[in-house]
Amino acid sequence: MSRIGKEPITIEEGVEVTKEGKSILVHGPLGDIKINLPSSLDAEVKDGAVTITRKEDTKQAKSDHGTYRMILSNAICGVKNAFEKKLELVGVGYRARMEGGNLVMSLGWNHPVTVTPPEGVQIEVPEETKVTVKGYDKQKVGETAAKIREIRKPEPYKGKGIRYEGEYVRRKSSKASVA
Repeated sequence: MSRIGKEPITIEEGVEVTKEGKSILVHGPLGDIKINLPSSLDAEVKDGAVTITRKEDTKQAKSDHGTYRMILSNAICGVKNAFEKKLELVGVGYRARMEGGNLVMSLGWNHPVTVTPPEGVQIEVPEETKVTVKGYDKQKVGETAAKIREIRKPEPYKGKGIRYEGEYVRRKSSKASVA
């Protein structure tokens, strides 16, 4: 039995979880998430908790057991309290601003870079060099933050680029200092 998968998920106050066939619908104050379970898993909603069980003991079913339990747990947590990722822009002239609902960044190129957030994800710019990605779907928030970071990854010589808040960038010495 999966250690993570066998744990029941408590449903937070203000969140509704309903089961419709092989899909589970999670409804909360921030939004709705629909999770489709694979055929090897089954879910039971009762007494303010959700329990996921396996129908078979194949390797794939064992892998899915813990994975889908955490996906459902994150969905329940996300529709109540939003997830967020914070990014930092490091470099001379690297700035971000919001224009309408889009994120516009100046990253040292001769053109600004525009990022449109997907549905259910909000982007905020509290300072010129800080970007916050928020949303109720943990996967979308992480994916959006990763796509923004991918535009200009931190480079190892000067450390310029977009990085997660608190991320350590391993620095290399230049050729001139080696000689």
